[in-house]
Amino acid sequence: MAVLRFLFALSFLLSTSALTQATDVHYCDKKGDYDVKVSGVEISPYPIVKGQPATFSISASAGKAVSSGKLVIDVSYFGFHIYSETDDICGKTSCPISSGDFIISHSQVLPGFTPPGTYTLKMTMLEDGSNDQLTCITFDFSIGFFPFEAIAYN
Repeated sequence: MAVLRFLFALSFLLSTSALTQATDVHYCDKKGDYDVKVSGVEISPYPIVKGQPATFSISASAGKAVSSGKLVIDVSYFGFHIYSETDDICGKTSCPISSGDFIISHSQVLPGFTPPGTYTLKMTMLEDGSNDQLTCITFDFSIGFFPFEAIAYN
């Protein structure tokens, strides 16, 4: 009986951890001195399933208070720019952003005809008024071949 409980607990842990993925983040300008430092990106579910909501949670820290701004998202597939979106930053996190840690959360449903494979997302955060770059990051993410692929890790 103890073995069954252990196996159940292990399979539960493996199944839930496979559905969320922390990914490597790179700054657009490696020498840039950004006011907003990004510490990580978590993608859920992972890989992303087309036709279903995907959430990108970006952990960051502001070196100064930010009252408002824009979030520019550009997506590339095999090096070709395929999508662009500009959002009000206050729609993705609480504003004003105080100096210190905060999270930006962006959810998107990808169309059912989205090709599977690896994509690159570039996110630029701009300050309202001055259009100064608060941060600029890139990271890769995958879209699965089949709708059930996200749970295939179980």
